[in-house]
Amino acid sequence: MGGSSRRAEGALLAIGALIFTAAIHPAAKHEIAARRMLYPQREWSEWQMYPVRTVQDIRPIPKAVALDRFGGRRDTSYAASGFYYTRKIRDRWWLIDPDGHPFLNAGVVAVAPAHSPASSKAFARTFGTPDEWMRKTRELLLANGFNGAGAWSDVRLLRASSAQSAQSLSYTINLDVMSAYGVKHGGTYDVPGHKGYPENTIFVFDPSFESFADEHVASRTGPYRDDPNLMGYFSDNELPFAHANLDGFLRLPASDPGHQAAERWMQDHHATAPTDSLRSEFLEFEADLYFRIVSTAIRKADPNHIYLGCRFHGQALNEPELFRALGKYAGAVSVNIYGIWQLDSETTATWERESGKPFLVTEFYAKGEDSGMPNHTGAGWLVHTQDDRGLFYENFVLALLASRACVGWQWLKYQDNDPEDPHAEASNRDSNKGIVDRFYKPYGPLLARMHDLNRTMYGVSDVIDSADVQAVTRDRQYSRRMARCVAEPTQDLSLRF
Repeated sequence: MGGSSRRAEGALLAIGALIFTAAIHPAAKHEIAARRMLYPQREWSEWQMYPVRTVQDIRPIPKAVALDRFGGRRDTSYAASGFYYTRKIRDRWWLIDPDGHPFLNAGVVAVAPAHSPASSKAFARTFGTPDEWMRKTRELLLANGFNGAGAWSDVRLLRASSAQSAQSLSYTINLDVMSAYGVKHGGTYDVPGHKGYPENTIFVFDPSFESFADEHVASRTGPYRDDPNLMGYFSDNELPFAHANLDGFLRLPASDPGHQAAERWMQDHHATAPTDSLRSEFLEFEADLYFRIVSTAIRKADPNHIYLGCRFHGQALNEPELFRALGKYAGAVSVNIYGIWQLDSETTATWERESGKPFLVTEFYAKGEDSGMPNHTGAGWLVHTQDDRGLFYENFVLALLASRACVGWQWLKYQDNDPEDPHAEASNRDSNKGIVDRFYKPYGPLLARMHDLNRTMYGVSDVIDSADVQAVTRDRQYSRRMARCVAEPTQDLSLRF
């Protein structure tokens, strides 16, 4: 085939793909105003209009799917291991639930009652007892299509609920391995959302870290080893993995094991000063060591449950070295997302390609002005109303489903911050992040849109996957048609299907 013919075929295929993509994902019919927290200034951007899609925009209308006791889809079955695991089926990744059914995790982070004076009074008035709070909170989550509780939830109360056997809420555990080692080692400090480390370098090269990880993980996993409702473990939260780590280790005192490891690594690479290439290679080396140590510790203590990574965030989301390193050891990659209106297909495809695994969004949110909260702390987006928060949720999750590599999402969080809480963590002092306010009153407009998306998530994935199958078929038809056109140049070039 000549060069001009190949170019013609490529152009027509590209046009066809664009046309069909537009049919699968029509232009957003709605816009809402939002502003984004800017870093490092910690100031809000100007208000701008952003497009959103909703479940009502999906055509054909998604069909209902019958669910099992875990919230997985009952219309398809695979090997039932009694625990969660991940599997790619055709072109989409899934969690497989303990009964062997494909499962998407729609979760809420920090499903736990607040302990500020105002929230404690509201708790006593509304629920009376912790067990009653758990009963009503389970009902609230399940009624709105949620099937899981994320990190920092009250898993003791959740696991004690007798209703778990009939209709489960999955849960996850953050083991805080490096964070706990930092307490023992000394030198860590609190920053908003996570721990800070000397020169932004973790203690992964300390000779005693590996044995500490084994002991710490064994001490934390015992109660959960045989629980089918546990989805998996995080090893830490938002560790400072970055290209600048090599420089940071080299700035540590000469007696520090991290400095010595970096020096040896430089010598092994016959280098006297860091370069971008060396920084990249060292980051993957450092991350690989950390993931090997913590995942091995988890497998030793609990071979039943999957490892979900350490909740990458910020610049780490742009580092393919981290995804390559983690992919060797994890069942899925966990990511915390802020400042991104919706994930694009190129980014999610890169994560899947580099890791060879699916991803799980473990934090995202938008805050509402109409809550009356100051909304000074935290990250992410500010919108005008609770309905706008729901529109943000629908749009964000629809993009996750379109990626076909996302196996779940967990909204941060269950309850609003209490500005009067003197013990609140720095990033959680005064913001409207919850699905309920600090007095346990649910945000109805937000939950209504969450309900619409959560209840149709399997049907939406089917619409997307069916359209993609049709697109592949159509591309093959284009190719066959173009082959005939090249062989018979006088043939009508109009394409009718």
